[in-house]
Amino acid sequence: MRLSAVVYFIIMLPFLIFAIVLSQGKGAFLLTGFNTMSQKEQEQYDEKALAKFMGKVMYGYCFCLLLCALGELLFIQWLLVIGLSLFVVLTIFVLVYTNTGNRFKE
Repeated sequence: MRLSAVVYFIIMLPFLIFAIVLSQGKGAFLLTGFNTMSQKEQEQYDEKALAKFMGKVMYGYCFCLLLCALGELLFIQWLLVIGLSLFVVLTIFVLVYTNTGNRFKE
C-alpha cells in the first residue's frame, strides 16, 4: 500500500467523524465562524440547519479524499485529479452558498 493513500485515509477519518456529528444537527460549536460569534449573533442562526448542511459538506469532502486515496492506491491518475477538482469546486460552492441569501438565519 502506498504511503500517500494511507495519509488520505488518515485525513478522511476525522472528516468522517465530524460529518457524522454534524449531520445529527449537533456540534455547531465546532464550526470556526460560528463559534467566534457573540452569543447574540449565534441566536440569529438556525444552528441545527447549519450543522446538518455542514455535515453534508463534510461527507462530500470525505468522498473527494476517498477518490484521491483510490487514485493513489490503484495508480489511476485521473481519480486523483477528479478528487482534487471536486474538493475545490465543493469549497467554492460552500463559500458562495453560505454567504448569500441568509439561508441559515432564523
